[in-house]
Amino acid sequence: MPEGHSIHRVAKALTLAFAEPKEPHGKVAPVHASSPQGRFAAGATLMDGQRLAPAHAWGKHLFVPFEEDQRYLHVHLGLYGSWTFQADPRQAAKLPPVIGAPRVTVGEDQRTTGTAGDPASSSPKADPNAHEESWQWPEPKGQVRLRLANDYLLADLSGPTKCQILDPEGRQAIINRLGPDPLRNEPGDEDRFVKLVRAKKSPIGQLVMDQSVVAGPGNIYRAECLFRTGINPWRPGQKVSEKRLRQLWKDLVAGLADGFDMGLIYTRLPELELLEQAEPTRLVGQEVPEREERFYVYQRDGQACLKCGTTVKMEVMQARKLFYCPGCQR
Repeated sequence: MPEGHSIHRVAKALTLAFAEPKEPHGKVAPVHASSPQGRFAAGATLMDGQRLAPAHAWGKHLFVPFEEDQRYLHVHLGLYGSWTFQADPRQAAKLPPVIGAPRVTVGEDQRTTGTAGDPASSSPKADPNAHEESWQWPEPKGQVRLRLANDYLLADLSGPTKCQILDPEGRQAIINRLGPDPLRNEPGDEDRFVKLVRAKKSPIGQLVMDQSVVAGPGNIYRAECLFRTGINPWRPGQKVSEKRLRQLWKDLVAGLADGFDMGLIYTRLPELELLEQAEPTRLVGQEVPEREERFYVYQRDGQACLKCGTTVKMEVMQARKLFYCPGCQR
């Protein structure tokens, strides 16, 4: 399942593609919406012809507001969902710097790093010899729940757990069920996180995955951030000190911010001291390292800890694999 940084990147890409002025006099162009699969036909009809406002994410939930209507597209990708972007290559110079154009699934398996605002790593080169016929939207591939398109770019949504149209009350009801989002890191979020964790007897490794406690982290951030702060994932939340929980919050903030900036989860940056935020663009345009070069403990069970040499363990917590170092994490 894509973790929270990926959903924030999708929000950025959709905003650049469909919610920035592209018409004369600074207007946002209406979006063409359809449901090739047919399962979202009614919702696509409501969206078709609307002007979209900037998208935003809260944890793993994506919200796309209608500019002139008090409604939102709400998407949760779940385990199998993905967004795919395609563009008219002749218009590349005029495109917003969409992630991985002309086509990329926005998730954790991108093979080249780049930021959501990095045209050098994302845009194809326009062909000066191309004819001027209108770009024909490619046929959908697979089961496309929703297609958003304009004159030069389209975004296909496939396999989401949730895809629905909400009114403001429906959107707020979802947000009310979620914990603070480290990528939003709004005033009071750190205190709220500490209070929520300290009120529970459940293991901290379970609480970091509980979206009502903290919205966004998944299995990789759980493993890596608990390692980087030295917290044993089996320690009950109420027995983790306030000081260590504040360190954990700050590390989640820094880790997800790096993931957003670089387009992948990479916790073993050579320049990154534990609990210090890294410069976001150091790897832009470079090949993505293999997984064993990106993580301290995630999927490194049976291998020596890079810090202390103890064998990294893999155990099961709530039907999910849990990776940690019993030597470093207390």
